[in-house]
Amino acid sequence: MTQPRPALGVTLGDPAGVGPEITLKALADPGVRAAARNLLLGGAATVRRTVADLGLPLEVRVVAGPEDVPDPGDGTDPVVYVRDLGGGADIQPGAVAAASGKAAVDAVEAACALVREHRLDGIVTAPLNKEAIKLAGSKYPGHTEMLGDLLGVPAKQVVTMFVLDKLRIFFLTRHRPLADVIADLTTEQVRDGIVRTRELLGELGFATPRVALAALNPHAGENGLLGREEGAILEPAVAAAREAGVDAYGPVPADAVFHQTRQGRFDGVVSLYHDQGHIAAKTLDFFGTVSCTLGLPVLRTSVDHGTAFDIAGQGVADPAGQIRAMRLAAELAPAVLKVRGRTPAR
Repeated sequence: MTQPRPALGVTLGDPAGVGPEITLKALADPGVRAAARNLLLGGAATVRRTVADLGLPLEVRVVAGPEDVPDPGDGTDPVVYVRDLGGGADIQPGAVAAASGKAAVDAVEAACALVREHRLDGIVTAPLNKEAIKLAGSKYPGHTEMLGDLLGVPAKQVVTMFVLDKLRIFFLTRHRPLADVIADLTTEQVRDGIVRTRELLGELGFATPRVALAALNPHAGENGLLGREEGAILEPAVAAAREAGVDAYGPVPADAVFHQTRQGRFDGVVSLYHDQGHIAAKTLDFFGTVSCTLGLPVLRTSVDHGTAFDIAGQGVADPAGQIRAMRLAAELAPAVLKVRGRTPAR
């Protein structure tokens, strides 16, 4: 029998940004509709207005939950399903506001509640604005921290992975000042990051993944001439990871390791800090990189760009990243469910 399509909760993000636009443009693609049972989480008024403004050939239907979203078949039925959370009707495009921040947070909270009830197989998030959610009273710096806390997963177990073709980047740290990252860097921390990367690649189907570690200093320190962190911290971390059974390599100079990984030499690369991996991926394809959050009860994917307030409401946002994020969630969500021992939502 054909396996049912995974049930994905798709948050609209900040309604003042491009989240609703890229999401509805993505769902105008029959292939995206066919890949999963997509349930939009946000304001139905926002969805209807976006469909009308863009002139999309879509019918908007309000439902109570994912169980009301039928199997999409070949995706030719142009219906999009939304769980109406209210709000968003009077949002000003491109403006930072508490109301739009609250709408974004409400959507994530609704998605997490459905995951806790085993009613969703994965989550796809549209961009939120950190300033707006702070105005709305949120204590979280971003999606990743919010999702981990709401789903009861310790922060150290939650890992961000970027996907672009064969390039898979895992982040040892995320939103931290670079000076703090370097000051706090330890062999144990890096070793644990490499081991965790190997575990997560295993969950995604890699039997014996090859894991590379990006160096911190130019030329991987040049034996101490350009920095001592490689010899003092990173090389011992790689050695310790290999002792733990990981096929680990490095530290590899950061100006080469991302290219080498994309070429297939490694299955994943550990980036030491936020911009190290972000620059590599976004330079290659700013709109095509997909951000995945691993270690949660279900897979979460997202575009790797922000709310783009400067073009919000103009109808010119590129949906390529959202299309890839939704397709990748549909592809990988079943594997994550299987590892977690969770049965697919019906």
